[in-house]
Amino acid sequence: MRQPFTRELQDLLERGRDRQLRLAVTGLSRAGKTAFLTSLVNQLRHAGLEARLDLLPAAREGRLLGARRVSQQDLGVPRFPYDQAMAALSATPPRWPEPTRGISELRLTIRYRPARPGLLGGDSRQLTLDLFDYPGEWLLDLPLLGLDYPGWCARQHTLEGNQRAAHFADWQAAVARLDLAAEADEAQLAEISELFAAGLRSAREAGFADLQPGRFLLPGDLSGAPVLQFFPLPGVCDTDPALLASLPESSNYATLAQRFRYYQQHVVRPFYREHFRRFDRQIVLVDLLGALNAGPERFQDLSRALANLMQSFDYGQRSLLSRLFAPRIDRLAIAATKADHVTPEQHPRLVALLEALLAEPLKDLRYADVPVRALSLAAVRASESREVESQGRHTPALRGTGLDGGPLLIYPGEVPERLPDDAFWARQGFDFPAFRPLPMEDGALPHIRMDAALDWLIGDKLT
Repeated sequence: MRQPFTRELQDLLERGRDRQLRLAVTGLSRAGKTAFLTSLVNQLRHAGLEARLDLLPAAREGRLLGARRVSQQDLGVPRFPYDQAMAALSATPPRWPEPTRGISELRLTIRYRPARPGLLGGDSRQLTLDLFDYPGEWLLDLPLLGLDYPGWCARQHTLEGNQRAAHFADWQAAVARLDLAAEADEAQLAEISELFAAGLRSAREAGFADLQPGRFLLPGDLSGAPVLQFFPLPGVCDTDPALLASLPESSNYATLAQRFRYYQQHVVRPFYREHFRRFDRQIVLVDLLGALNAGPERFQDLSRALANLMQSFDYGQRSLLSRLFAPRIDRLAIAATKADHVTPEQHPRLVALLEALLAEPLKDLRYADVPVRALSLAAVRASESREVESQGRHTPALRGTGLDGGPLLIYPGEVPERLPDDAFWARQGFDFPAFRPLPMEDGALPHIRMDAALDWLIGDKLT
């Protein structure tokens, strides 16, 4: 018991001296969290050597001395698989690392020289950076804390576009035969729940993002447990609440409502309380290009998912005392990932589209005086910019290698600066193919604007 207590006391002292930072890397499925975390650690490890970090003043001025991995605080949380990810990216040929399937954590100590040295000069300081990675699927459960079961059923009903509904056809047919007042049949509820989970998995593969409950997609140790055997009931919001309340506890309706409440209180709430409320800073990664590729219904689905997600976090400025006893996120980055899948002149348009997509949450954050920045980046670069000459005209293009190993030289298309309307979708086509990662040079991963992200997230702590 003595060692954990000593470690916690040391962490408390470091936070009191403003030398410890907890950074959450969050985002929805396929947004690139694993690549981002791997690149972040790699860039800091190679700072002052091979890493190109010109947009981070501490690195540009030669004050960033490097970083190393050390034992994390919570020994019950899996360590982020940095070595495995680097092995994949440095392989011949390079390949993308496997995405993480659960919570993971990594602790770095960063050594730097302050911009204003002490009286003796030449002194260095240390910043402890705790990195947290969470499955995007679990993040989408946080808004459930503000809903009751009928409210959640009503919200699920409003999501039913034609393309989305097609993934739930088998579930729709099965749930239509369910008698709400009948005594609960465990086998029947388990069967319908699995059909609903299958619909969620199918919708995720098709590019949809606003999918609840998230644990149905990544159940972990809850697989097969009754807490994951519930589903929304179409039309229940139109049923007399008094009638629903009068149904016996053993009825199908009451059983489903009870399981929903249990899921809220015993799965979602502890996850929020034990993890998300501890963060100091956060970056939300967004695969905008994937949503554009998938079409208007999936693009709107991503917009809803992000808006709901942003409402679930506790943002606000903090004093030193509140840093110790009531942490709140005091700086936020929102990043459009895979910027290397469009040509460089499209990067400002990518940021403009991201800001338009999150216009309402950004207004609320700025009103609350929370520093927030939108940017585009490629955590691990997968293409090179080129120009193609044809009939005297120079056209920007991208060159890279496809996942199948074949060479690619393409112009992927233009990114809209504003939220696309129906006419835009009708006339515009997109082609954002998947590239293989570029080979590493001298141990540092090639990237686009990882140094800008690092400057925003930790740069003020390295002065």
